[in-house]
Amino acid sequence: MEKLIIAVAGAACAFLAAGHAPAQNYPSKTVRIIVPYPPGGTSDILSRLLSPKLNEVFGQPVVLDNRPGANGNIGADLVAKSAPDGHTMLLADLGALTISPSIYKLPFDPVKDFAPVTMVTYSPHLLAVHPSVPVKTVKELIALAKSKPGLLNFAVSGIGGAPHLAGVAFEAQTGVKWTYIPYKGGSDAIIGLASGQADAIFNGMLATYPHVKSGKLKLLAVSSAKRVASIPDVPTVAEAGLKGFETGSWQGVVAAAGTPKEAVARLNSEISRILNTPEMKENLAKQGAEVYTMTPEQLGSWLKSEIDKWAKVVKAANLKLE
Repeated sequence: MEKLIIAVAGAACAFLAAGHAPAQNYPSKTVRIIVPYPPGGTSDILSRLLSPKLNEVFGQPVVLDNRPGANGNIGADLVAKSAPDGHTMLLADLGALTISPSIYKLPFDPVKDFAPVTMVTYSPHLLAVHPSVPVKTVKELIALAKSKPGLLNFAVSGIGGAPHLAGVAFEAQTGVKWTYIPYKGGSDAIIGLASGQADAIFNGMLATYPHVKSGKLKLLAVSSAKRVASIPDVPTVAEAGLKGFETGSWQGVVAAAGTPKEAVARLNSEISRILNTPEMKENLAKQGAEVYTMTPEQLGSWLKSEIDKWAKVVKAANLKLE
């Protein structure tokens, strides 16, 4: 009997060791970061900052793979259906991921089909216009839009994304009416605005502010609750009279559901460590992004609560795809 117990125990240990081998050796091959938008957007910028640092600590190539389309849902679906081994992850605007269930018929479940890894950053949206738009303040923009209902074109990174919902919230509080022009991502929306295809935009500061500095866009306000330290002279949207108005870009990382907890834990640990170095925090702060890391459990709870919140907003706005 004693020999039998020893044999069974040995087999169990071998089984557990085999089950944990992939996680212990993680990563064992190239790691892909899926960015579900075109190059140049907030998610793409953050991925390009993180990937070389992760490459150093992993000792494996960390490559970016831009898969734009359907408000980020094409790239998200790719990750949801990828091998659950931690070698493919999604870095995206989680606002879009939590709003999409109320807008689209998705081929994946944002809660059941992903393993949360960590939040990455928060950056406010910038409210900007094309330089030819004859306004200098939010109040002047509201007055102009009211004088031309439906005639001002509003560029968005995709229907159902956080910048789109920011525009919808702005409409609800001011009574203006935009005509929305959807693009495949924030960078494309910025290009559309800069080229004169659109008149105004809400978009993440990290991707938008360089175009303000270059003179291609005219900045009116930030959507954060307080002014941004790096641009203290720029007022908030709330200061223009839109009480409580606060929107922004929440960027985060998820992997496929079923990814070993050890792999998720290592991704969380390394990404959080890299982002919270003084150098990285200072670099991102100058660009208007705040490092905002979480545990996988905290991110999972956040995703669920945000999905519920946006479902109510979409229902109240009677927002539908046309």
